[in-house]
Amino acid sequence: MHQLKEQGVLITGAGRGIGKRLAIGFASAGARVGLLARSPAELDLAKLEIEHAGGVALRIRADVRDLEQMSAAVDRMQVVFGGTHILVAAAALQGPIGPFHECKMKAWIEAFETNVIGVMNSIRVVLPKMVERRSGKIIVIAGGGASYGRPNFSAYAGSKAGLARIVESVAEEVRDHNVQINCLLPGGAYTSMTDEILQAGERAGAKELEEAHKIRITGGIPAEKQIQLALFLGSERSNHITGKLIHVTDDWKKLEHDNMKPESYTLRRLK
Repeated sequence: MHQLKEQGVLITGAGRGIGKRLAIGFASAGARVGLLARSPAELDLAKLEIEHAGGVALRIRADVRDLEQMSAAVDRMQVVFGGTHILVAAAALQGPIGPFHECKMKAWIEAFETNVIGVMNSIRVVLPKMVERRSGKIIVIAGGGASYGRPNFSAYAGSKAGLARIVESVAEEVRDHNVQINCLLPGGAYTSMTDEILQAGERAGAKELEEAHKIRITGGIPAEKQIQLALFLGSERSNHITGKLIHVTDDWKKLEHDNMKPESYTLRRLK
């Protein structure tokens, strides 16, 4: 992945979970990574881990829900790394767990504000320079419920499905500007969201609870698989792929040389 060397990669939600995993992966590939999150302690730790491994990282404390803060973050990326060549939008909240009619709507709305508005703010502030430069990659982290119904997780599932459709729409708008935007489905991995499900107990539902227990024991999808797909989507090898919803367990390597139907790997998930 020598193509990624010296590229400026802005990763939201980089203090923990999938965002941190991908930040470490991009830094290992030679990219210069902007770590964006709200927690100073988590940012410090992520930066330390990357630098101890020989990588380059910039610590950016910001809230994705605030457009001005995100604009300032992109300005910092421009000054320090020469721009944001790749955006990985990973910041997300799981939201309330349980039957929709019992959910506290404030928490439900907060999840949408982070998962949808936060991602849209992130995309909005990086796109102008990418369009002007005629080059850019945007990777939006989707999640469980993006391609199927998910009882007791209506806020999370609804927000992720909404993102998939927004990504499809924006991808067509910028296709002729050589900017690609895709959704990455990372699969089940052990994160703080796993613990939230376990703590919710029966409110999560038997199926979700069983899966969370399994992920806690096994660790779930290995980080390397998620990193490999993200690096592919951030490289020139995926220049012909945009507006797609790709799962880490898909046979995505064949996509490098395949011509796909317009409906393939979209919110409809046709393959």
